[in-house]
Amino acid sequence: MHGIITANGTTSEATAEAIGQLIDAHQFLWLDLDGVDAQAHDLLLNVFHVHHLAVDDAQNFGQRPKIEDYENFTYMVVHGASSDGTATEEVHFIFADHFVITVHHRPCAAMDSVRARIAHRKPSEAESPQIALIYLVIDQLVDSFFPMLDQFDNQIDELEDAILVRPTEEQLGTLFAMKRSLITVRKAITPQRDMFAGVTSGVIVLPGVTDEGQRYMRDIYDHLIRISDLVDGYRDLLSGVMDTHLSTVSNRLNVVMKQLTIIASVFLPLSFLTGFFGQNFSYLVVHITGRAPFYIFAIGLELVAALGLLYLFRKRGWLGGPTD
Repeated sequence: MHGIITANGTTSEATAEAIGQLIDAHQFLWLDLDGVDAQAHDLLLNVFHVHHLAVDDAQNFGQRPKIEDYENFTYMVVHGASSDGTATEEVHFIFADHFVITVHHRPCAAMDSVRARIAHRKPSEAESPQIALIYLVIDQLVDSFFPMLDQFDNQIDELEDAILVRPTEEQLGTLFAMKRSLITVRKAITPQRDMFAGVTSGVIVLPGVTDEGQRYMRDIYDHLIRISDLVDGYRDLLSGVMDTHLSTVSNRLNVVMKQLTIIASVFLPLSFLTGFFGQNFSYLVVHITGRAPFYIFAIGLELVAALGLLYLFRKRGWLGGPTD
């Protein structure tokens, strides 16, 4: 459990007494929780009077983005990109007029950035402090997808160039891993986009959102639309790259099969000739003798057959020459 941050950026130790004093004085505070342990569980239930269903949600991660409106607070789940770019970072918000509680697991880069910014940022009188803080955190979470997607773009270009040179099984494994990561991002972005579409259209009303706050929500919604479009575009690109990989492998296999077929076709008449003259008949053994028949029948016929087939293959374009 981290310290308490107030509206003016000051930080103090997070104790039940300090939080109770700020709540009684109707002073705004932000409490950032790294998971919900027994102490935080008691704090949420008895000091902030958070509904037990919301506390259970805060303890159990792996939830889809959502907004739930309770009697005296609002509960929100938002996802951002993880630091390694293979999963999403899940953050839960519990907020009302005078407090914002964020819950996450493991160190969260978005929280560190916001804590550094809030000390130097003076909120406007036209905006409520909880909406300004929520905007800063969600904006950091949403924008964390952009570097991840930029890396996707570079990886796709590099893979496509490498596949055209030499396709490998390792590249196919990388493509499948990227596709799984992209599906994970899409599962987080699509419901968040729909969620903020409801916020910006007025279907979902967040407490404390003024006209100034609506501009912030529209900015987040705009970023989510851009990310959603990028995800759909990269999904199509990945499908195209996978098709390119399979087509390249198939084409190379066809070339190998054609080469093997040509070799087998060249040796087919040679096998026939050697088999014919190798028959144990007296005429072939007694009458076809001497050096001249050896050069004519044993070597000459095989060379003529092989050269004739190679000429035929080249004429038809099977060896890269002219076609009929």
